Amino acid sequence: MNDFNYLAFAMPAFFIFLYLEYFIAKKQGKATIFKYESSISNITVGIAERLLSLFISGSFYGLFYLIYENYALFFIPDSWWVWILLILVTDLVWYWYHRFGHEINLLWAAHIVHHQSEEFNYTVSARITVFQALVRNLFWCIVPLLGFHPKMVITILVVHGAYSFFTHTQTIGKLGWLENILITPSLHGVHHASNEKYLDKNYGDVFTFWDKLFGTFQKEEEPPKYGLTHSVKSYSFLWQHFHYYLELIEACKRENNLKGKLGVLFGGPAKLDQDIRPVLEKQYLQTNTSAKPNLRFKNYLNLQILLSVILLFLVTGFYKSLAGVDIFFCSIFILLTLINCGALLEQRKYIFYLECFRLIVVISFCFYRLDIFSYTALPVIIIIIMERAFSLKDAFNRYVLRYEKAGRSMKNNKHHQY
Repeated sequence: MNDFNYLAFAMPAFFIFLYLEYFIAKKQGKATIFKYESSISNITVGIAERLLSLFISGSFYGLFYLIYENYALFFIPDSWWVWILLILVTDLVWYWYHRFGHEINLLWAAHIVHHQSEEFNYTVSARITVFQALVRNLFWCIVPLLGFHPKMVITILVVHGAYSFFTHTQTIGKLGWLENILITPSLHGVHHASNEKYLDKNYGDVFTFWDKLFGTFQKEEEPPKYGLTHSVKSYSFLWQHFHYYLELIEACKRENNLKGKLGVLFGGPAKLDQDIRPVLEKQYLQTNTSAKPNLRFKNYLNLQILLSVILLFLVTGFYKSLAGVDIFFCSIFILLTLINCGALLEQRKYIFYLECFRLIVVISFCFYRLDIFSYTALPVIIIIIMERAFSLKDAFNRYVLRYEKAGRSMKNNKHHQY
């Protein structure tokens, strides 16, 4: 256990706090702040970020030391008062990272995923993409450049991140005079709202000083409407991550010169053509207009999430001792599972084929470990033959996904709640 990464316990801690939030919300009569499909979608985004961050976090920690040891502008001692200065500097860097993330399209493409959810609870705090993590860590490089020791920086970033987790909830109301100093759940809820008066407000993560100083502070004055001004009409894991990049590509295609294209990439989201997203949604999110069967898939989907979390916990904990091929397989399996979760929520027709591909990946890994990888084609052929002979797809739909005819329960097609 000497090589075990105890940061792995952040995952079970997340679900413990999530359960406590749901328990409190029920006591307060606010259980409706959780919607099943949206919460599952939020969690899948968070799992992907935690997984992919395993591959980049160590590199950035090394970069922090490289910058500190070779390019630090000042020598800052490790006295007790430095911690106070460090949390203030960290929050100031966060403020501008966060603000640029809302005002520059190329950065907004990485950050938009965090704002897609139309609910506001602890699951929303998980909506951080690996692209956003990359951008954020580049901004964090400013802190060791100023002369703060990387060990102090890494410690304060853990505290900083933990604090922001607890600001994503509706179970805590306004906190009076504290809102003049700290970013509270109410103030951060304003930031997540799409109300006209709340747009581009409250960028701070811990303190309100910076918003007040730079003119972006806003208290909660009317009930927030959470989400984007133009909502994303999909729970697809892939679409939620990449739709804005596609919008930027399409917007660039519509520009005739380099200046116009750069204006798209580095301009603000409000200036982007608002008709682009509906066009792309029609192109990429075509749905079957005929009556679709209703999926009773919650237990199966919950199992997928549980499996991904357990596997991610093990990979995170034993990352240093696992072989590269094991990490690669686990990563591919988890990502396929998350894509599959989005397909389940969208009730896509290709779910069965995605499951078959995931099964083939598992078989290939097992055969590789047994040193009989060359025989992988055999079970693939068997699966194809069985599908042709026994209609495995129909059996999968009936007994695993538990399809029902659409006419029997059309009223249940709305969002399920916990």
